[in-house]
Amino acid sequence: MKIEVLGPGCTRCNNLADNTKLAAEELNLDFDLTKVTDLKQIASYGVMMTPALVLDGKVVLSGKVPNTAELKDLLAAAR
Repeated sequence: MKIEVLGPGCTRCNNLADNTKLAAEELNLDFDLTKVTDLKQIASYGVMMTPALVLDGKVVLSGKVPNTAELKDLLAAAR
């Protein structure tokens, strides 16, 4: 699974990346997590609020940092 965390590199963005990595590891997913900080690339996804989470090219979350349990649900649904 390709996971992208979109954001300028703020604390909330880093928290989303850390929580997402933890959730993916707990689900034993085969994943590649990338942080996207380039504003043009973020805008190309149509994201207006960061942080945002992109799973396999689809934006599934924007503007908040959910807990690990919520992220596990999002990751499981995207499998």
